[in-house]
Amino acid sequence: MILAIQIGNTNTIIGCLDEKKIYFVERLSTNKLKTELEYAIDLKMILDLHQTESEKPEGAIIASVVPQVTVNLKGAVEKILGKTPLVVGPGVKNGMNILIDNPAQMGSDLVAAAVAGIAGYELPLIIINMGTATTVCVIDANRNYMGGMIMPGVNTSITALARNASMLSEISLDAPKHVIGKSTIECMKSGVIYSNACSVDGIIERIEEELGQSVTVVATGDLAKLIIPHCKRKIIMDEELALKGLLIIYRKNRQ
Repeated sequence: MILAIQIGNTNTIIGCLDEKKIYFVERLSTNKLKTELEYAIDLKMILDLHQTESEKPEGAIIASVVPQVTVNLKGAVEKILGKTPLVVGPGVKNGMNILIDNPAQMGSDLVAAAVAGIAGYELPLIIINMGTATTVCVIDANRNYMGGMIMPGVNTSITALARNASMLSEISLDAPKHVIGKSTIECMKSGVIYSNACSVDGIIERIEEELGQSVTVVATGDLAKLIIPHCKRKIIMDEELALKGLLIIYRKNRQ
């Protein structure tokens, strides 16, 4: 069993897993102001809550898109486990052939998700990760990471709309009863939910046209469960995709 940590711009996902199962997954708000000790207390409370004291993780791995937090969480893991975690980045083996212009610029969260996608799903593959940003990763039939796209996330769009339109306010993200809204709030909800769903459907269609073949599509990320049910395309939900990828990367580098 290992401790896997994915540090995102909004949330930090913490889980313990092995090849047999995922024992637990918890989420913390990513906070750049927290100290190493504060993160250590968070980790200790989570591990105690799930009673992992009797069987401590054999090691840990971190994937992060927030460098300011990486250092403190790395130190927190060392405090709690007494072991230095592996941090995904340049020089860490992942088993992929990355065909983008500068592979070192690829986010470690995307690396982890892509590694799990290759291991668990039929290729070619599109991975849609819906968080602070919505990212799309494309992997061809030969296991090559081809590239993808980045666009504003669902909540990012809502915040921008509320900030720049005087008569609009931020809204909760529950689906409206109808596509055609009858109030300002319903119109905003419908616009956000269905525009994102249509965007996902359209992107899949255009990628398939460019590849010249049909693809498997997997969605992950905190906001995917709000949008993907409204898509018309067949999309597999896998909320723990990145954690599974972190386990694979950990094993590749600790053998």
